[in-house]
Amino acid sequence: MPTPKELPKNLYRQIKYDIAFRKLATGTGIFVIILVIAAFFTLVYESWPAIKTYGLKFLWRTTWDPVTLEFGALPFLVGTLITSFLSLAIATPFALAGAIFLGELAPAKVANPVSFVIELLAGIPSVIYGLWALFYLVPLVRSFEMKIGAPPYGLGLFTASLVLAIMILPYALSVARDVISLVPQDLKEAAYGLGATRWETIRHVVLPYARSGILAGIVLALGRALGETMAVTMVIGNRSAMPQSIWDLANTMASVIANEFTEATEDLHLAALVEIGLLLFVITVIVNLVARIFIVKTKVK
Repeated sequence: MPTPKELPKNLYRQIKYDIAFRKLATGTGIFVIILVIAAFFTLVYESWPAIKTYGLKFLWRTTWDPVTLEFGALPFLVGTLITSFLSLAIATPFALAGAIFLGELAPAKVANPVSFVIELLAGIPSVIYGLWALFYLVPLVRSFEMKIGAPPYGLGLFTASLVLAIMILPYALSVARDVISLVPQDLKEAAYGLGATRWETIRHVVLPYARSGILAGIVLALGRALGETMAVTMVIGNRSAMPQSIWDLANTMASVIANEFTEATEDLHLAALVEIGLLLFVITVIVNLVARIFIVKTKVK
């Protein structure tokens, strides 16, 4: 094997740059892992008084009363899961249909500007969505609730889920559209050559080929929904009680932290809020791990 001095000057420089880049990339990856671990242990340390006081009972206690220092996370856990998965159920069909239209059916002069507008929606601050929902969406939901005999709050879990669905739609749609656009043209032409219609090609060729990427977009949207704060806080009603239906006023883990963190004067109250954040951190990690395993299995199939 030639020594560095025997190598051509340009090749030796290129190898040196490659080694430096590999070390930089490895160091950056290790730093990210350390950062996540440090965040986890910081949350554990700051929430330790609440963990020591309530233990695992904190997860299924339903009382949240800062006056008597009685805290339980179940209402916020239920509120977070309901709003996140309901918004995902609302947004996913629209995201998939929009991705198929923009990636397979629409001409470029239509698909490009529409895709640009959809990507712009992802950059709008969440407080803008919250204000829009307060002035326009809440009255519409209130009118609908009055027609079906539900409590006419206008605010609540259903309204928060609708806002979240609008907010996460660009993420799932953009990723799904990009993946669908990457399906090799040869595969589609082979299906057409065998006599398949456009819909049959989309169903049996495009969607199976792109399903892992579509699932990745849905997971990205779910992560966005789990941690959303401002828009949800403005329309969910902020009631720290166990919801009985999707029309009830409620709270999520993110919204209760946003509402009470600056007002928490007691150490136990502050520790309970940090433990809520720790619980949200753990749930987000678990959801992403499960989804990643599911995506990998989908790829293998």
